[in-house]
Amino acid sequence: MSSASATLDTAAEALLGAPVPRREGREKVTGTALYAAERHLPRRAYGWPVPATIARGRITAVDTAAALALPGVLGVLTPYDAPRLGPSDDPTLQLLQDLRVPHRGWYVALAVADTLEGARAAADAVRVTYEEEPHDVVLREGHPDLYTPEEVNGGYPAHREQGDPDAAFAAAPVRIDVRYAVPPLHNHAMEPHAATADWDAGRGHLTVHDSCQGTTVVRAVLAGLFRLPEDRVTVLAEHVGGGFGSKGTPRPHVVLAVMASRQCGRPVTVALPRQHMAATVGHRAPTLHRVRLGARADGTLTSLGHEVTTHTSRVREFVEQAAVPARVMYAVRDSRTTHRVAALDVPTPSWMRAPGETPGMYALESAMDELADVLGMDPVELRVRNDPATEPDSGRPFSSRHLVECLREGADRFGWAGSRPPRREGSLLIGSGMAAATYPVYIAPAGARAHARPDGSYLVEVNATDIGTGARTVLSQIAADALGVPLDAVSLSLGDSALPAGPVAGGSTGTASWGWAVHDACTALTDRLARHPGPLPDAGLSASADTTQSAKQTSPYARHAFGAHFAEVQADTVTGEVRVRRMLGVFAAGRVLNPRTARSQFIGGMVMGLGMALTEHSGLDPAFGDFAERDLAAYHVPVNADVPVAIEAHWIDEHDKHLNPMGSKGIGEIGIVGAAAAIGNAVSRATGRRLRELPLTPDRVLAALGDGGGSAGGA
Repeated sequence: MSSASATLDTAAEALLGAPVPRREGREKVTGTALYAAERHLPRRAYGWPVPATIARGRITAVDTAAALALPGVLGVLTPYDAPRLGPSDDPTLQLLQDLRVPHRGWYVALAVADTLEGARAAADAVRVTYEEEPHDVVLREGHPDLYTPEEVNGGYPAHREQGDPDAAFAAAPVRIDVRYAVPPLHNHAMEPHAATADWDAGRGHLTVHDSCQGTTVVRAVLAGLFRLPEDRVTVLAEHVGGGFGSKGTPRPHVVLAVMASRQCGRPVTVALPRQHMAATVGHRAPTLHRVRLGARADGTLTSLGHEVTTHTSRVREFVEQAAVPARVMYAVRDSRTTHRVAALDVPTPSWMRAPGETPGMYALESAMDELADVLGMDPVELRVRNDPATEPDSGRPFSSRHLVECLREGADRFGWAGSRPPRREGSLLIGSGMAAATYPVYIAPAGARAHARPDGSYLVEVNATDIGTGARTVLSQIAADALGVPLDAVSLSLGDSALPAGPVAGGSTGTASWGWAVHDACTALTDRLARHPGPLPDAGLSASADTTQSAKQTSPYARHAFGAHFAEVQADTVTGEVRVRRMLGVFAAGRVLNPRTARSQFIGGMVMGLGMALTEHSGLDPAFGDFAERDLAAYHVPVNADVPVAIEAHWIDEHDKHLNPMGSKGIGEIGIVGAAAAIGNAVSRATGRRLRELPLTPDRVLAALGDGGGSAGGA
């Protein structure tokens, strides 16, 4: 028997479900982990983009003389002289190809210099003149350009109707018809979007270190844009400092870095200033919601309507699927869920953590709370009463649905029955709220390769990307578990487009997709080792797996994760400030493979939900057409002082055999879904006023408290 296969006889620790620390943790806390902008290649230069200063129009001239006269400046690329790009499916990447300006912040030039400071100075010295055109950046429900698209993000139909929701609503003895508003939101990962591109003209090969959520797709897009065979493009993403969806597709920085490297014949780093990111890397589009619920006196829903109005850009259509969650949450026969969108002179919106579910469930779960108030029913019991046996939209059975268990356990852990009545402590009003959560299970095709070495160690290769979620650690656990060896016998290679192809780290697909391929490759390797006589050859033995056929099979089941959020808040009647005292989330998300990294993901999502509820917002200036909040001084993400010490995440043991070999569901996004609604419902309970426009900032809270009526922020 080979030395590698002999290790299989040694019982390995139970690795799946163990709270293993992050494998790259020491590198990150000691600063030795290298990110895309930290590749110190010989003769490296720097690029600094020049954003448009008008909201719509055309470039009439670009004066680069002053910029080129500065010391160390290597060149300035403009639409007049930039290399021509090949075709792509994403028009936001067709940079410096024509003279149009579709929105403020669109890149109109790139300055390249020996130093970062020199590139910035050169960019500031570029003078661009324009022919301006009238612009429109203001979304409103009655906008004349609103239309219903065929599909929304995720490939869902934009409009779905079952039964006769209007008649059912009119006949319902209890009805609510309410509107909510969610402003534009921004991803703001800690690491700004950055890329270091190195064009080797001698070999005709392009190497790019990119801050992205998936190198496979970046390689394919760059190969098309620069007319290269894919095998002559290598994209690397060893460490990525967050993305939240904004790095899920290639962004302008990587195209500009490659363009400059090929033009200058030197490695070039382009790292976007944070002030540029609001206009160039996507955002969560504003959404206006109208929710209509009809119910019997006992709380049984008889009619549901969710209408969403949002914006997209004139460059590319992107419509967030905010009404889709209402199609799967509650048992109701007569329903209408629809989306309307207006193409405005705004940057192109894109993915942000749990696109669709995050704003959609804020509106739906707020409306469910309002319905509970009208009925005089406990909000938890209202949701339990309307829990469906099958998915309402498709009629398919759920592979697993433990929402009721999450609600019950959450209520018990939170002390819901005792904390429900609001109370007062001096100038503080105290109240509690709750909301449900859901997120679909997505699984994408992936490949992996496992290699056994003669020394008893193993190498597992998969083109996953660890954007801070702990993918390195969990995939190593899956591999070691399938191989039956200790964790320290396994090394993992990821973040390299030369490895077996894998999907992006987005849509909570990562572990379920990459892990399936890793499991299959390691299982195949153990079978091969068991059949191998004698010692391993010097080159070792390998086995590969490709889950394309398995992952693409249509499941007969509706597959979703579920959860329940509970929050207690205090509202200051003097300052209007809202503070969250405690938060609790309970989730049903398949088999939890690593409690330590899972808890981090759940709590991270809950904190983002807190920011959405209380501090985060961005407004489009109607006069200038740009986002007014463009940095972390104006756009307030929650920091330690905003987050309660008492924030807890728990989960129930869920065994779902209809997913993948590990039985896991994605957990990166379920944590944010419903969190803002729970906080908003708690504020309503505390103050006796219903605010329906996020965020719940002090000015809005004070206005509501001063309002003698029963609500604020909408009809």
